Amino acid sequence: MLYLKGLVVELGGKTVIKGVDLQVNRGELALLMGPNGSGKSTLLHAIVGDKRCRVVSGSLVFNGAELTSLTMEERVRLGLGLGFQFPPRLKGVRLRSLALRILEKKGLSKDEAERVLEEYSRLLRLEGLLDKDFNVGFSGGEAKRAELMLTLLQNPLLLLLDEPDSGVDVENLALMGSAISRYLSSNGRAAILITHTGYIARHVKASEAHVMIDGRIVCSGDPEEMVSNIMEHGFEACVNCRRAKR
Repeated sequence: MLYLKGLVVELGGKTVIKGVDLQVNRGELALLMGPNGSGKSTLLHAIVGDKRCRVVSGSLVFNGAELTSLTMEERVRLGLGLGFQFPPRLKGVRLRSLALRILEKKGLSKDEAERVLEEYSRLLRLEGLLDKDFNVGFSGGEAKRAELMLTLLQNPLLLLLDEPDSGVDVENLALMGSAISRYLSSNGRAAILITHTGYIARHVKASEAHVMIDGRIVCSGDPEEMVSNIMEHGFEACVNCRRAKR
């Protein structure tokens, strides 16, 4: 579904992504880990078409279509969806209204949209927040669950999630992991999930894990093994391993 080859991306005049190769197939969930400032978020923003991220070279192919010349809106229409690490606060915009607007733009009738919203809000325990302004006064876990719900309601083929587990307690992690797993069980969908802590890996079944350091993917492998090693030894072990291979 997603194929990156030699992708180089600049952000603010600085080369942040330095030749990334990555492939994600249908039905797969790929974990993307790495220390702060390694380029993980920039990679997702480049995939979805953030204007601040300039693709210098390389291929960026989604579902057979080369994306580099397409706008963010065109990429979203093709089936990309990004859940932000720091979703904005929208005063005067209720979560219910925003969710229903998303569903109506996807072609659902008012009754269908209400039914789908009820299902997802119940799944993520957001019923009590639907008539509040989006992300205004929300706790960290509430904001993360609301952002996940809005992203899932877009019904993307490729789900891009930027640290949905940061600042989230164990109970909320289980809720979010269940919602992500249920969504991906639908035929033909896939996801890339950035996690700094790796905790959410206990609640989703990942196909592969990748470690990014200094704008490059330096190793890939079994998610359980890699998360366990990183939680025990930290990313410094990955840095030392990379130096040893040089």
